[in-house]
Amino acid sequence: MPTYETVFMSRQDLTEGQIKDLTDKYAKVITDQGGKILKTEQWGLRTLAYKINKARKANYTLVEFDAPGAAVIELERLLRLDEDVMRSLSLRLDEPTKGPSVVMDKNRDRDRDDEDKPSKKEAA
Repeated sequence: MPTYETVFMSRQDLTEGQIKDLTDKYAKVITDQGGKILKTEQWGLRTLAYKINKARKANYTLVEFDAPGAAVIELERLLRLDEDVMRSLSLRLDEPTKGPSVVMDKNRDRDRDDEDKPSKKEAA
């Protein structure tokens, strides 16, 4: 089965429990259609680049899964109909990702940049 990832943005006024219930609801849609959840990540409340429905912030959630195409179509249909979901994006992946996403692994790029730069002692 192909691997997909879906990121959806939910309203900023939802509680953590409501966001978890929302994620579980869509995970159940995928598993009911014969798919398998590989990873879910709550990215938390993040500032938007521009206002969406008069909101400046949204809660981001990532779900990575293996599923047939029909499951993805149904998931996207339900995400569009849900009033708590502001936006969503589903992508097909070549292979499942390993480890946390780039958003969750915030210091990864900083550590790599620090390795490339000479230390202050070496520069002197």
